[in-house]
Amino acid sequence: MTTTNRIQPLLLPILPPVIAIASALLVGAILILLAGANPIAAYTALFQESLSTYFGFGNTLTKIVPLLLTSLGVLVALRAGQFNIGGEGQIYLGALGSALIGLYVQGLPGVIHVPLALLAGFVFGGIWGLIPGYLKAVRGINEVITTLLLNYIAFNFIGYLVQNPLKQPGAPSPYSPLIAKSAQLPIILPGSLAHAGILLALVAAVIVWVLLVLSPIGYQIAAVGFNPIASRYGGISVERTIMLVMALAGGLAGLAGATEVMGLKYRLFEQVSAGYGFDAIAIAFLSRGSVFGVVLTSLFFGALRSGANVMQRSAGVPVTVVYAIQGLTVLFIAISLALEHRIKVMEP
Repeated sequence: MTTTNRIQPLLLPILPPVIAIASALLVGAILILLAGANPIAAYTALFQESLSTYFGFGNTLTKIVPLLLTSLGVLVALRAGQFNIGGEGQIYLGALGSALIGLYVQGLPGVIHVPLALLAGFVFGGIWGLIPGYLKAVRGINEVITTLLLNYIAFNFIGYLVQNPLKQPGAPSPYSPLIAKSAQLPIILPGSLAHAGILLALVAAVIVWVLLVLSPIGYQIAAVGFNPIASRYGGISVERTIMLVMALAGGLAGLAGATEVMGLKYRLFEQVSAGYGFDAIAIAFLSRGSVFGVVLTSLFFGALRSGANVMQRSAGVPVTVVYAIQGLTVLFIAISLALEHRIKVMEP
């Protein structure tokens, strides 16, 4: 096999998101022109701030962490044919789990306290993902509906906790006391917001890749996603696999919530996530099933979030243009999927 033949299978999964991103940026440039601004100046401000300045790059890394972790969870569920729309709520529950360990477990060294708080975030998020997984596997209830509804339960549950039993005494707005310093993630770029959560997210990406590509469990997950009837005939427990992927998806999103508490805010707020769970759905679809594609697209979305305000200040472009670019990216990947399906149907 030639070098070109070996490289092509690696590049093909990431080409669609790259093309979709480039197309979205092109259309975004037209929108910027219509707004009366200079697209080159706007994009320069956007990406220069988020990728080439010290503080901006640190902020981008901070944005990537919850996006990447939650997107990996959505991707795992998609491999088994399950649509996890509940990443946002799972982030909230993961944040709660880590906050409880950080608040009420005291006297531990950081080498024990940090992993324990992360584990609590994973478990809380995993349980929140397991609930719709069980309802789908055992009761046949559509996971899109249950995960979506569980989001609102999570929002209101956390809101109640930080307004009542977990509220910081005398706080002007709903938030908990600070978690213990021993439960806080270390800063990896001094003077910036970048914390060790980015290392955790990258390790999680490698683990998910190994799980999906190299392990027998990954084969079972893919088999269930491709044909659950044939999988059951082949001896694979479809129900157990569905519950496994939904719990794993919830656990990864729970880790995202844990890193927000432990690495950025150091306390539990009423609004834990800035919509990362919903962006993660778009990122997972953009990746076309590729873990590397998830990492790449998370970087793009993180850079957009990080540099949006700077672009508005320096180039006079509304932040809403960034959201339009994100939406256009999803639109273009959806078009590519539809065209690909149409071509396959027309093939003899």
